[in-house]
Amino acid sequence: MMNKKHLELVQTVLDDAVRNADVAGASCLVWQGGAEQGFFSAGFADCAAGRAFSRDTICRLYSMSKPITSAAVFSLVEKGKIDLLDDVATYLPAFKNPRVCTPEGVVKSPRPVTIRDLLNMTSGYSYGGTENESERGILQLVVDMNRSLEGSQEISTQTFAERAAQLPLGFVPGTDYAYGISADILGAVVEAVSGMQFSEYLQKVLFEPMGMTDTGFFVPEEKLPRFAEVYQHVSGGKLTVFKHPNLGIRYRADRSPAFESGGAGLTGTIDDYMTFCKMLLGKGVVPGAGSPRILQEETVRFMSTQHISPSLQAAFERKLPHLSGYSYGNLMRIMTDPSQSATIARAGEFGWDGWLGTFMLVDPSADLAVVYFMQCRDSGFTPTMRRVKNVVYASLG
Repeated sequence: MMNKKHLELVQTVLDDAVRNADVAGASCLVWQGGAEQGFFSAGFADCAAGRAFSRDTICRLYSMSKPITSAAVFSLVEKGKIDLLDDVATYLPAFKNPRVCTPEGVVKSPRPVTIRDLLNMTSGYSYGGTENESERGILQLVVDMNRSLEGSQEISTQTFAERAAQLPLGFVPGTDYAYGISADILGAVVEAVSGMQFSEYLQKVLFEPMGMTDTGFFVPEEKLPRFAEVYQHVSGGKLTVFKHPNLGIRYRADRSPAFESGGAGLTGTIDDYMTFCKMLLGKGVVPGAGSPRILQEETVRFMSTQHISPSLQAAFERKLPHLSGYSYGNLMRIMTDPSQSATIARAGEFGWDGWLGTFMLVDPSADLAVVYFMQCRDSGFTPTMRRVKNVVYASLG
């Protein structure tokens, strides 16, 4: 059982974060033992308007879109529509005969990019940089995506994937780990396999059956008053509003986008995301009478299992040192070594976080799910969230 008196310290952590200007506002929802154990919130979703960060606040998920994309892919895997070892070119022909960067230059890749590579971030596609032609090309693609939002010719999900396919890989698929645009390519794969727009597929297979009524790739006009602002830290530790696009995602998100980003594009409420977490915790079924099965039990088990080799684990740890103790698989982190964790943890906990600080975890061993929301750029797995996580785990009986 959860020690609710101790769990109330989550509120203190959030209050301190707001008072210290670590966040403008934040919320946290805890589900354990088949029941909600607590909802906590502090600060503002819109400081200028004095609008509190509340339970129905809609936030940009950014990379917390990735576990949802993984679920969409596995809904097709378990139906026999996708093979994890399939060449991505099977569904997206532009990916045929990929090239790869080597010390000697760009050459033909000795093997193709597979669906499994995309799910495990071993595809060779990063989020861009300056190390090689691949990273520079992806960086330019992201710039082009952001610029396209200002005109009438936005780059679509399929066009994004086709543009990515024209770029060389940063390494031979399966030989290294690089966090990047793989989930966005998977969104295009889902479209090709299902014959549906990515948003339509998510709505039909995930959101509608689970009642996730506030989750999607844009915020309808009538819901915009609930949409949180994005903040950034400036000199002196102060917070100001950040209104720029990122990764091809429009800041305002007030219209249906051409690019439905499987890696970063979704928005939603904390209750909607908790519903998704409860489905994973429920081994494919959201708890409650009459709830439909979303995924098969064995599918969820496979999704939440480590899938990178020891050599790739070393690369993961080197590139994402803040996730010590975790491994990776299927667009999510998986706790494999609590002795190395920066927080109180149990083996088997899994989840992910987002660029603006949203965070989720599911821990089957503790029958626990936690969702944390905030909206501040360049955040990820923040010190505030680590404090929250420690309080939650210390509250377990």
